[in-house]
Amino acid sequence: MPSPFFAASRSDLRPLLSQPQHQQPFARFLSGRSSRPRPRIATAASPTMNTSLLLASVVVAAGAYYALHGRGSHSAQAEAPGGTPTFSRFGFHTLKLASSQDINHNVKRLRFDLGDPKKPNGLALTSSLLAITFPAGRWLPVLRPYTPLGHVDLLVKQYPGGKQSTHLHGLQAGDSVTFFRIPAYSYKPNEHSHVGVVAGGQGITPCYQLVRGILLNPEDRTRVTLVWGVNADRDVMLATELAALQRAYPDRLTTHIVASHPSADSQYPKGYVTGELLKSVGIVPDAASEKPSGTATGVSKVFISGPPAMEKTFGGRNGAFTQLGFTKPQVHNF
Repeated sequence: MPSPFFAASRSDLRPLLSQPQHQQPFARFLSGRSSRPRPRIATAASPTMNTSLLLASVVVAAGAYYALHGRGSHSAQAEAPGGTPTFSRFGFHTLKLASSQDINHNVKRLRFDLGDPKKPNGLALTSSLLAITFPAGRWLPVLRPYTPLGHVDLLVKQYPGGKQSTHLHGLQAGDSVTFFRIPAYSYKPNEHSHVGVVAGGQGITPCYQLVRGILLNPEDRTRVTLVWGVNADRDVMLATELAALQRAYPDRLTTHIVASHPSADSQYPKGYVTGELLKSVGIVPDAASEKPSGTATGVSKVFISGPPAMEKTFGGRNGAFTQLGFTKPQVHNF
């Protein structure tokens, strides 16, 4: 069975475990900032705070985060050949780090062991994990959400001064991290004939997780148009993986990558992710109803993940998505 893989993004992590390939989630890049509300824990009253109180605060914070992100998500998994899926039930799960690999100048791939190589992770496509750690010098735990990739693998970007990312980058094989499953968007195969996926920087991780899950599902015929904006060539960490998917599914996947500061010999055009770019590549509302032939000319759903500034530009009443003609139900923000 294929193994799971994690990647860290702007603000969360998403795992891919021993499920069938098309069901494996992908992890996002960890970032020190996020436009989403994050769980907050009360400040310690004194240095004598005991472990029980600390754990209680974590439970309350994680429970609140769980409630905030949708208790009704369809994330339950059936009993699998490898036993009960690790993340099939509400609660905390501690995993040991099996290996740590440098991906580029500020990203590492952390692979966490499930104990049994045949055991499924129990995570649905586009699900996330809340990582709970105690970095050096912290009385209270640090909580950050993540998106998994394909083992329980995690791609974690280190940010200057980032408590969580710095702590995770310093882990050694055998060290443990506690995770809490966060329900996420419930994707349904073939619900849309064509979807648009828009990513900015490390926001590619949940987007890649979704794209990979769609394409590797033999029952899903959904077509995907992906637009990804990065700062420089070295930030295109998933170039090989995306190229492989493009070769394997040329009729279903179209990718467009732009760089704001490309190198002199870059294969990526200089540019930014804008409404005009989306319009030029066909990420506009499906106009099939306006065509006598009934042929779809756009997308019926668009997914976006990127830094707060990008989400602000595209979201809202006067954002780029509204200008393009998308309605609120047609847009999902990871």
